[in-house]
Amino acid sequence: MRTKIESAFIIDDDDIYIFGIKKLIQIKKLCEDLHSFSNGYEALQKLEELRNANQAFPEIILLDINMPIMTGWEFIEHFRNFENDLKTHTKIYMVSSSIDPEDIDRADKLKEIEKYIIKPIDLDTLIEIFTI
Repeated sequence: MRTKIESAFIIDDDDIYIFGIKKLIQIKKLCEDLHSFSNGYEALQKLEELRNANQAFPEIILLDINMPIMTGWEFIEHFRNFENDLKTHTKIYMVSSSIDPEDIDRADKLKEIEKYIIKPIDLDTLIEIFTI
C-alpha cells in the first residue's frame, strides 16, 4: 500500500529539470507539499525556518551536486549539523548528471545519501522514491 509523501525538496540549479520533475510529481500526485531551490544555501535557509517553527523536515530531498553558491556536497555537510530528531525521516537522493566514479563512490560512502541517481531520472524511479 502506498502512502503519499507530505513534503519534498528539489535542490537543483537546472530550471528545465525542476519544471519536468515537478510536473511528473504533480501529475502522479506523489507529494502534497513540494519546494524547489536553486542551490543548497536556499534549502538550508528553509530548513532553518522549519526547525525554528517546530515543523517537520521534508521526507524526500532530491539533491544535485554541482550548483552555484553551495554544492550538494556542502549542503550535506551543513545538513549533518541539524538535530537527529529533525532529520531522521528525511531521505536524500543525490540526482546528478555526473557519471564520475569518484562522485558516485563519495555519495555511496555518505550515510546521509539514500541513493545516487544519474540524470535523467525516469518515472519508475521517481515513483519508487516517492512510495513509502
